Amino acid sequence: MSAIAPVVESAPGLPRAVLEVRDLCVAYGKVEALSNANLRVGEGQIVTVIGPNGAGKTTMLSAIMGLLDSRGQVSFDGEAEYVPRVERMVARGMNLVPEKRELFAEMSVEDNLLLGAFQRYRMGKRDHGETMEEVYGLFPRLKERKAQMAGTLSGGERQMLAVGRALMAKPKLLMLDEPSLGLAPLIVREIFRIISELRRRGVSILLVEQNARAALQVADYAYVLETGEISMEGPAKQLADDPRVIESYLGLGGKHQDKLAG
Repeated sequence: MSAIAPVVESAPGLPRAVLEVRDLCVAYGKVEALSNANLRVGEGQIVTVIGPNGAGKTTMLSAIMGLLDSRGQVSFDGEAEYVPRVERMVARGMNLVPEKRELFAEMSVEDNLLLGAFQRYRMGKRDHGETMEEVYGLFPRLKERKAQMAGTLSGGERQMLAVGRALMAKPKLLMLDEPSLGLAPLIVREIFRIISELRRRGVSILLVEQNARAALQVADYAYVLETGEISMEGPAKQLADDPRVIESYLGLGGKHQDKLAG
């Protein structure tokens, strides 16, 4: 059973916290992969976590979602979960689009989308048809390919389907793990445009990205995660101008990232 406790409301001037993570730690055996991470996502915000490969970004998302054992506290939508469980987090309105996308390759685009609404259907909600039209409105290409097997889609279309499937659950918080990974620059721009549109529609987003330039352009607030610890945080625009961030994440390869973010 998940331990639940009420959460104190946000400080004046800050948007209400949809997600508040306190002292989150994850260990693989004796190796601590995440140490005392503190992170907050306000209602209607895009918050990004940037950092190098192997810093613990995916580990952090997995622990928040309840896919990994952790220590610390995850407060979601006003209640603290000391032992997050993935089924409960999904039922409460949290959804994760993993880096590997994890689609059902032998099923059609439409059937993959319907699976995203399964939890709501089980809870007696019958709005999946309307939600699917909203998803098709965001991703017209998915509507064109609704009868196609997911395994035959391009990389960009698979990413769109993974995000669309998560949106079928009507999440309060959408967590995206490296949504631009392996995609052509044109498709990356489209994915980030959609991320901005989702915020406009009221979805709060926690975005883990290696493409720091694009992530900092779209986010409200940012954290830098290095070797399992949050080393910096602040408004995204402020971090984008910070010399340490510029040197580590926006300097070398900056021209390439410019193309992706442009």
